[in-house]
Amino acid sequence: EYQYFVIPTRFAEDRWVQVMEVRPGNRSIVHHAAVFIRTPESKWMRNAKAGEAVSGRAGEAGQGLFDELLDFHVPGAIPHALPDGQAKLIPAGSDLVFQMHYTSSGKSGKDRTRVGFLFSKEPPTERVFTMIAANRGLVIPAGAASHPVATTVTIQENAKLVALYPHMHLRGKSFQFKAIYPTGESEVLLSVPDYKFYWQLQYYLEQEKALPPGTRIEVSGRFDNSPNNKFNPDASKEVRWGDQSWEEMLVGTMEMAIPAKMNPMELYRPKRRNGAE
Repeated sequence: EYQYFVIPTRFAEDRWVQVMEVRPGNRSIVHHAAVFIRTPESKWMRNAKAGEAVSGRAGEAGQGLFDELLDFHVPGAIPHALPDGQAKLIPAGSDLVFQMHYTSSGKSGKDRTRVGFLFSKEPPTERVFTMIAANRGLVIPAGAASHPVATTVTIQENAKLVALYPHMHLRGKSFQFKAIYPTGESEVLLSVPDYKFYWQLQYYLEQEKALPPGTRIEVSGRFDNSPNNKFNPDASKEVRWGDQSWEEMLVGTMEMAIPAKMNPMELYRPKRRNGAE
């Protein structure tokens, strides 16, 4: 099960992070590591003691859109660097929550995973925020060689797309991000026709793409649960959502640039005609 660790930042003022890297301490047992920002108003794991592990579902309880993904490490990851004028925000008084996925290796081991920052020298004009689209209700039939799964998220305010990160597990076959614009036009933003679980990449756009309000991002993938998939843990079993590698996920992560003072939750919240939410 995932292990969660709450680490206080003790930042007395807001800090803007331009470059960040999660570095595993013991690569033989760290499957992946994600670092979230727990703001002072968040109720997530408020009873957890700093530095002590909280296991599995207990750690996930209460997590929602307000607990922002700051950075992560997966196989193939490199430091995440944003250009001048863009940064991620760690509000004053926030804690960091490390989500650690350890895998057994047959031996006991120790790990001290770290996260490092380069802070922005000047206040940025744009805040980069991570949007996530996931299909937690996926069901992949036993033996299916190319089973489709999809989900969507609609952007409610102007934003610029900075980077895309597709995530599946061992049965992942292909992955696609597609934008459907308010005009009805559509375009493929990223296609990964031969997804590799053991070499996961975050894709930065060569030129950031402006997305108008009402743009729908369709995240879709195909899964190979057949005996022909040499990585398949068990082709005879139906597969559902789960944290472990023998279970599955369909998660599309999108780095969005918005005005520095904008509340990123506005990207999710549809507005009525009178302006009320």
